[in-house]
Amino acid sequence: MASLRPLLVALFMLAIALDQSLVQANFSKSMYISWGARNAAIVGNGDDLHLVLDQTSGCAARSKRAFLFGSIEILIKLVPGNSAGTVTAYYLSSTGNKHDEIDFEFLGNVSGQPYVVHTNIYTEGNGSKEQQFYLWFDPTADFHNYTIHWNPTDIVWYIDSIPIRVFRNYESRDIAFPNKQGMRVYTSLWNADNWATRGGLVKIDWKSAPFTAKLRHFRARACKWNGPASISQCSSSSPANWWTAAAYRQLSNAKMGQMMWARDNYMIYDYCKDTKRFNGQMPPECYKQQF
Repeated sequence: MASLRPLLVALFMLAIALDQSLVQANFSKSMYISWGARNAAIVGNGDDLHLVLDQTSGCAARSKRAFLFGSIEILIKLVPGNSAGTVTAYYLSSTGNKHDEIDFEFLGNVSGQPYVVHTNIYTEGNGSKEQQFYLWFDPTADFHNYTIHWNPTDIVWYIDSIPIRVFRNYESRDIAFPNKQGMRVYTSLWNADNWATRGGLVKIDWKSAPFTAKLRHFRARACKWNGPASISQCSSSSPANWWTAAAYRQLSNAKMGQMMWARDNYMIYDYCKDTKRFNGQMPPECYKQQF
């Protein structure tokens, strides 16, 4: 019996890991409509979410549960045609004045022009860490995978498994990192024509309404937030916390090559290169190696 004890312990730890990190439910089980219920619908077998914007309202949904570290993914098919002034958002966020947040926002544009993918991160209520990209495909023709991977070491934004951005943890150098607040998953479609397209110069053409974004296959392989005790539980290096494994602490050479291809060819804005905006006093993480 003694010889079986290590095996039983291993199986017990695996069960804990699965319970802790594999939250693989569909929209109907994992999220609820939080705003504009008339304009949002969970359809099919509960694995699809449709968001609609018209002149009366936009809409939004959020996850029932909060998480701390892991991998969040959603397949999205963006608003087709003239989407100028609209924003489809998908992000993680805590609450309060000192909230943390990790963003994907898709800024619409006039027909034939590329979408802008706007990424940002807030730590303890402070944002202004934007990076923006054009896409290398038509995001309105089919569904594409947008994933946020978040662990104690870094945050990585992926599009169809290609990393486009990394934000590393330099908390030891007095640079805040989101690792102490559980964050829910949010998605929304809304009127942002005061800033979204060419800085607000192009307004929504309501003759093209209603605008519809379609989401599919929400998956959260992540650590469930259960209050402050989760800060140590979700960050500890253990078999249960797969996101803390060495393979997730640094991009592989192949992934690094993919990211540099995306950044060299499709990045259109990087706050760390905007010296005019910050009057030469660049945010401290801009002097650190992020990759």
